[in-house]
Amino acid sequence: MSAIASIGTADRTEREYSARALLGVAVPQANPIVEPEFSALMPAGVGVIATRLQGSRTDSGNRLVQYLDNLGDSLDAFDTARPDALGYACTGTSYLIGRDEELRRIDAFSAARGYPIVTSADAILRALKFLGASRIALLAPYPQWVVDASHIYWERAGLTVSGAARTLLDTQDTRNVYRVRTRMVIDAAATLDTSGADVILMSGTGMPTLRAIPEIARMTGKPVLSSNLCLAWALLKAAGVTPPAPRPYMGETLMGHWVERAGLL
Repeated sequence: MSAIASIGTADRTEREYSARALLGVAVPQANPIVEPEFSALMPAGVGVIATRLQGSRTDSGNRLVQYLDNLGDSLDAFDTARPDALGYACTGTSYLIGRDEELRRIDAFSAARGYPIVTSADAILRALKFLGASRIALLAPYPQWVVDASHIYWERAGLTVSGAARTLLDTQDTRNVYRVRTRMVIDAAATLDTSGADVILMSGTGMPTLRAIPEIARMTGKPVLSSNLCLAWALLKAAGVTPPAPRPYMGETLMGHWVERAGLL
């Protein structure tokens, strides 16, 4: 373990803030969505600190892989701050490297740093297992080559992708996901075949989803998950915090009492 990682912070009961848990999140370098959505999702007494994942500014495929290659530097940026659990907020990395390599490398980082690290893709799988769901209708903002990789990832994890749709920004640069807006997400969901799905999954931490989830749930009558929702839920559980119960009548799944806060973002 590095000297920086070994310093840690005071016991959580001695913190001025974040007495229930201090969560870390490693966010893709240009992603403006994760922090606001996490601020809406977190219950009282839970704080979030963020670091940036860094990679190529010219090649999307290399960038997604380099985020994980450079994760040690991103975690070192916390200096003496020590989260109770950390979320790796890039689902695309997992799609490109595959689940075995994802778990091997994340487990090594967790062991070295002394706190649990959860990827957004693994958080989704945990959430689907919790819900007893195995058939997903997939909505994603990615270029087709990332969508294809995502299908392989989910199918190798034992899931069935029963339907798929993309938001309308068709480009090879994955950073264009940050131009997607809630209305575009809802419109894309309206084209999605959900008839054979247990759950609708909106993949991509850079796609705004919280304001769309309740409306899509009403449109389809299905539970709706997103990368950020699943990651927030999994991190709370990893840190020993019971997530607030969802209110299905508000369109909430997994955890609750965030819809109103999402409306204020």
